[in-house]
Amino acid sequence: MAVTESIRTLMMQGITKRFPGVLSNDNVTIEIKAGEVLALLGENGAGKTTLMNVLYGLYQPDGGQILINGQAVTIDSPRTAIDLGIGMVHQHFMLVPTLTVSENIALGLKSSGTLLDLKSVAAKVRELAAQYGLTVNPDAYVWQLSVGEQQRVEIIKALYRGAQLLILDEPTAVLTPQEADELVALLKRMAEQGQAIIIISHKLSEVMAISDRVSVLRDGRLAATVATVDTNPEQLALLMVGREMKDIHREGKSSSGAVVLSVEDLAVTGDKGTPALRGISLAVRAGEVLGIAGVSGNGQKEFAQAVSGLRQIAGGAVSLCGKDITNQTPRAIIDAGLGYIPEDRLHVGTIGSFSIWENLILKDHHQPPYSTYSFLKNKLIRTRSAELVRDYGVKTPHLDTPTGRLSGGNIQRLILAREITRAPKVLIAAYPTRGLDIGATEYVHTMILKARSQGMGVVLISEDLEEIRALSDQVAVFYDGRIMKTMPVEEADEQVLGLLMAGVGQNQAG
Repeated sequence: MAVTESIRTLMMQGITKRFPGVLSNDNVTIEIKAGEVLALLGENGAGKTTLMNVLYGLYQPDGGQILINGQAVTIDSPRTAIDLGIGMVHQHFMLVPTLTVSENIALGLKSSGTLLDLKSVAAKVRELAAQYGLTVNPDAYVWQLSVGEQQRVEIIKALYRGAQLLILDEPTAVLTPQEADELVALLKRMAEQGQAIIIISHKLSEVMAISDRVSVLRDGRLAATVATVDTNPEQLALLMVGREMKDIHREGKSSSGAVVLSVEDLAVTGDKGTPALRGISLAVRAGEVLGIAGVSGNGQKEFAQAVSGLRQIAGGAVSLCGKDITNQTPRAIIDAGLGYIPEDRLHVGTIGSFSIWENLILKDHHQPPYSTYSFLKNKLIRTRSAELVRDYGVKTPHLDTPTGRLSGGNIQRLILAREITRAPKVLIAAYPTRGLDIGATEYVHTMILKARSQGMGVVLISEDLEEIRALSDQVAVFYDGRIMKTMPVEEADEQVLGLLMAGVGQNQAG
């Protein structure tokens, strides 16, 4: 390690970063001290990730400087950042599944000989694990580890390389509640032992639990830096979006009616040729939200794809309003009354190169009122598209703007406009707020409850348990391609859900 002294303080002073047509960071100054957890908050596009990419050497600033212990440093690459004692754990882990923990940690390490001594690496891993209270087997293969264990490997990898300041991007996004609690405890232990930690997060409760101070970015500028003990989630939300946020949650019991979606003993094969769904059975009623909880990768994606006609069903049956739609084409399923907000809003939910108006009529362009005898009614289409853009608050310079140029939140508004206004019988919303800021999330939640109030049956797939519990009437927990349990939301506290998400307490119901 090239660090000659400990990082006592690090300051990013007056950092400015421009991209073509965008001022991402505008004279931003933040400071962090050893033994402190600093949370970085802000809406999508506020400049958080850009700022941290500057600190980690992925971007070079157009103005300002970085000082370690009062001395200016130039960080021109991640290697330089690592040599200076700065580590980063990305939201999507940088691990090779077929290698062991020790082998993953050894990747990229400098070796004095032709071969790196993996025994010494394993010994150092055990030493670091003991120091910070981590449970990691150096000899385990990464594919054998849970998501939480893989994250620990990423943290140990950074510590192994001498990290004294650790950056974590959305660290609890893919964790169970129990794993998230363990991470909070770990980060606090690390801070107590002198580590400086910066977390990027959308979750205000997480920020309040972990951090000592919070820096809030808005429109590329520093809105405020406050001590966590002197603030609250409401104040932080106000600093982020410039207005008070609504408390969005379902009210009262659902006005549920007849079953509109019935899934019986559903079996589906995954991309690797292994079973992804193993006998899933559930029912969704009109006017209710069924929340599907679970750690990503336990069959939720395959479930949404199978029901919507995007993946072949190997066994079982799916019916929509009493009509068998098993292995029907996506078009037939859409026409039967299914609306779909997919996980990948840019590549599946929309066509990025198509204009706003083209994406808004994607599912209805072949039929009245938008076409007659295969001829598009352009005037009607543009008028209707303008109405939807206005009503759903899609921020776009023009109806002809390629959809791929919109922010994630605006793309999601466009998809919501298209799907909800079609008045489907069933609406599947797969991870509808993933990657969205607090303002966009508030809007999505409002629209889901609007769909519920209009009598649609809604299937909400999410890893965010606060979201599941706020919007759902019933909750089903997926684990390893099975339903662990289906229960009324009143019985679904975070402790119960977290254990079920980890595969504890199996009780198939549906």
